[in-house]
Amino acid sequence: MNAPSRLDTTPRLEDFPFRLSDNVRFGDLDPNQHVNNAVYATYFETGRVTLMKLPQYGLTPPGLAWIMVRLDMHFRAELRWPNRIELGLGVVKLGRTSVTFEQVVFSEGKCIASATSVGVLLDETTRRPSPLTAEVIAKFKPWHKRGIDVAPPHS
Repeated sequence: MNAPSRLDTTPRLEDFPFRLSDNVRFGDLDPNQHVNNAVYATYFETGRVTLMKLPQYGLTPPGLAWIMVRLDMHFRAELRWPNRIELGLGVVKLGRTSVTFEQVVFSEGKCIASATSVGVLLDETTRRPSPLTAEVIAKFKPWHKRGIDVAPPHS
């Protein structure tokens, strides 16, 4: 099945093959002394950009770029400073020109926030969507979320 998981199920960090650790920063807090909701978009961005832009993963071919076109966030618990967070990311769907991720923020073993994000591969010259290449599709395989059957896109 290619559908993202339901929001009412509690994600498990071990189902997300790409993971990073980060720190909650004092500047992430709002006047209520917990992490501001808007900051979670930055946490999710950190996970996506680290995977998509680092050359060793090979997910951004020359002349192409990834742009985010959708981010749906689900806030599950408060997060305070000081703290460490674990960011998790997994591919749940491949489209003709897009990839859909499920993402999570965990702290102290608890899911604090989750999101579904969609990125589109863009030709940097024409600024138009570009089809995923067979090479990029193959390089996404290690990052498929556990328990999700990610079918290759139809040509």
